[in-house]
Amino acid sequence: MINTGVYDYINVLDKAADGSWARNNAIANNIANIDTPNYKRKDVSFQKELEQALRASKYTSLDEKVSELNKGNRLSHIEPRTYTDYANYSYRLDKNNVDIDNENVELASNQIVYQALVESIDAEFKNLKTVIKQERST
Repeated sequence: MINTGVYDYINVLDKAADGSWARNNAIANNIANIDTPNYKRKDVSFQKELEQALRASKYTSLDEKVSELNKGNRLSHIEPRTYTDYANYSYRLDKNNVDIDNENVELASNQIVYQALVESIDAEFKNLKTVIKQERST
């Protein structure tokens, strides 16, 4: 993680992309274990933790929230957490609770989120590159 204010948004987007990547791996693992008896699906909790961290100060701008999150390594303490989904009831005799249709929808949705995060990171670097070019020309 880069510790300067210039990269605050990039650091947050990078952390979100890591969470999305971890969720992609969990979903892929669920699909791979579709026929494993007694297997319980896994998922990753990250998005809610990041939202809570950004909502910590109610009356501040997003720029201030992102900057505050990057100060004092608060961002490094927000990690994707894999959990086992025991809440979903299994209607299968082997007690596996993976629903392939649901997993495929979650995988497609997560891939869209990941792609958007990567594109946002790319856009932030392009913005920095533009600023650097303008600064050199003046």
